[in-house]
Amino acid sequence: MKLIPIQHVLFSASRRLLLPLAFSLLAPLSWAAPRVGSHDGYTRLVFNLPKTATSTLKVSGQSVTVRLNVTLPAEQGALNASGVTAYAVAGGTVTVTLAKGHASAKASVLPASSGQPARLVIDVPTSAAASGIPATAQTRPASAQAQPTSARTPTPTTVTRPAGSGAVIRPRVVLDAGHGGIDPGMVSRWVTEKELTLSIALRVRAELVKHGIEVVMVRETDRHLSSDKRTDLDMRSRLATTGTVSAFVSIHVNAAGSSAQGIETYYFGQPLAGSDRSQAVRENGGGSVGQELTRQAANSAQNLLGDILAQAKVAFSRQLAQKVQASLIASTGAVNRGVHTDAFYVIRNPTTAAILTEIGFGTSSIEGPRLANPAYRDRIAQAIARAILDFLNTK
Repeated sequence: MKLIPIQHVLFSASRRLLLPLAFSLLAPLSWAAPRVGSHDGYTRLVFNLPKTATSTLKVSGQSVTVRLNVTLPAEQGALNASGVTAYAVAGGTVTVTLAKGHASAKASVLPASSGQPARLVIDVPTSAAASGIPATAQTRPASAQAQPTSARTPTPTTVTRPAGSGAVIRPRVVLDAGHGGIDPGMVSRWVTEKELTLSIALRVRAELVKHGIEVVMVRETDRHLSSDKRTDLDMRSRLATTGTVSAFVSIHVNAAGSSAQGIETYYFGQPLAGSDRSQAVRENGGGSVGQELTRQAANSAQNLLGDILAQAKVAFSRQLAQKVQASLIASTGAVNRGVHTDAFYVIRNPTTAAILTEIGFGTSSIEGPRLANPAYRDRIAQAIARAILDFLNTK
């Protein structure tokens, strides 16, 4: 007996926490027909897969094509949701027809977990603020942004809108220049982390604004958000939980022996198996504070399992991390230390794609002097900005 797939499921913002349960209850037995959810700012299509697969995405005109290395039964049908009109599945190809005025999408494959099969997730933005990443609310006026809602919810130091943007909803990116104020971060004979991260973040902002991206700076001066490290990291991360943010990028500088070199980028998850010490401990404050915050963050990583929204966030974060890492290596020629997961407290809470990038070792006799060079900083910033623009499908 074949179940008829549900083609349109409407969830309001107040019911979003029920989404993982609703999807599991409504999941069709067919591998080919999608489950469709309409949300504030985006429409999500979920296709069950027989196993975890690799995927490539192409958007051409009003058509979204995802090619998989698995075979699915042939099926097609109409879709009744914002931004999409139809779908077709044939072999290893999934095609979604976009509604008029829509021309972007993001796709990711989630591995099987907690009794759920592997899934292909396609998100189609239905507003500019959601370009590529789920959004949950409309953009507020700049004056409203300046009002803190509680002692635990920080005010962004600046919201930079592109000239002439008017009331148009734009993709929004949060840039976090690591450390600041009473917390200098890594200090070497060549650079101080809090100064270097701010220098890079300001350069990235300048480039993104040129391309119509709205930028929220966690800080634009040498300051901290709280003298308590836990509160400081929490306040930074909460700038990316408003629902209108497309990406959260935290910029840091590594430290080790003078021979250590290279760039590495992280998204939230458990530390790499076999690691004798989590990289997150230092960035989470070091010492007993860093150990405790890392333990809390690592525990929360376990809660991602079985939650389709959380898994989608991780999948998009991985995509953003890979793009940033590849762009940085191509631009600088630095040693490629890869993309990893770790329990960084600052990227635990964001409900959007969130990454932390270590742009080099300030303690290195080779990279330290490079990081002190303004021209090298420009190359790093341009590489990060290009990767973000690519992730957002923005030219």
